[in-house]
Amino acid sequence: MVEPMARQKQNYLDFIPCRNPSFSWEKGEDGMVTVTVVHTGFFDRIAQFLGRPKQSRIALDRYGSFVWEMIDGERSVYAISEAVREQFGEQAEPLLPRLIRYFEILREHRFIDWDEKREGIRR
Repeated sequence: MVEPMARQKQNYLDFIPCRNPSFSWEKGEDGMVTVTVVHTGFFDRIAQFLGRPKQSRIALDRYGSFVWEMIDGERSVYAISEAVREQFGEQAEPLLPRLIRYFEILREHRFIDWDEKREGIRR
């Protein structure tokens, strides 16, 4: 199925990521970010009965931590990519494919979403 023309012209770099306020996070003394995921669903409760913890702590690496802090609901993916390039230089390459995949993973796990106020962004 072919998407409508409006969607075909969207540029991922124009998207504005927003953190999901349902997840708490903290920055450690080492500058690394840890995101806390609380398991509250029905199947989570069953798993907890079998020994799964009530929450998981997801530790981000230095690149992920830097990007996480840049997500403010104002900066576009492009603006964040430029900040990553400035901070890490060649170490971040291939920057755009890696960054876009990182945002896809964050969205798949509901850590982020795209700014609803922007027209034409697929949800």
